[in-house]
Amino acid sequence: MASDKSLLSAEMNTNMEEALYEQMLMKAKQEIQSRIPNLPESRQIRPQPSFCIKTRTSKNTKIFINICKSNQISAPPDLTEQELVSILESDDPSGYRVPMSLGEPHVEVDNSGGGCMAYDIVINGTFFEKIKNNELLREFFITVAMEGLENKYEMELSREWKMLKNRKFLGSIFEQNIRTKSKPMIQEMDIMGPSQLTPSKSLISEVESSPVKPDYMIVAEPPW
Repeated sequence: MASDKSLLSAEMNTNMEEALYEQMLMKAKQEIQSRIPNLPESRQIRPQPSFCIKTRTSKNTKIFINICKSNQISAPPDLTEQELVSILESDDPSGYRVPMSLGEPHVEVDNSGGGCMAYDIVINGTFFEKIKNNELLREFFITVAMEGLENKYEMELSREWKMLKNRKFLGSIFEQNIRTKSKPMIQEMDIMGPSQLTPSKSLISEVESSPVKPDYMIVAEPPW
């Protein structure tokens, strides 16, 4: 009988230790969750390639920019050509915003067999149809896109570019994760006129491609 009581007591102690351990883990989990900031929701998009342009950096590195479309990207406001000209001639063209997602660089091989860098930029499908048929709007957009790449990847791109014939993209087109709630899409830029699309300020703040991962460390001590 004494042996049975001893076994029962040991079992009770084990159960109490397990309960205390689970309670400690639950408390640590709640504390961690309270310290993690609310991360913005995101969604995955599958860009559709539309056209590709070729340019070079100030260091003469060959760059290809795949312009893609997705209706998951917001469309900028409708704009007539006369309104676009007015914006380009204005001292404050920041009222017009172009949402876009700037993808990460990926190494590719061009037609000559040489290595090069390619970037994917995603815009709204309806907006793409507009720039496809409007040369002035297309040049304005490409200037916006180039400055976005320059700001994000700290490089300088030539404004002399060439659109590839009979080829919508170079290399591979990757899926992108974008925030459902992003920062303002565009910032102010100074433009001299329709024939001088040379921005002097940061032009674009891209659609965020991934949430921020917080850094934290768990330290737990047994209560006994």
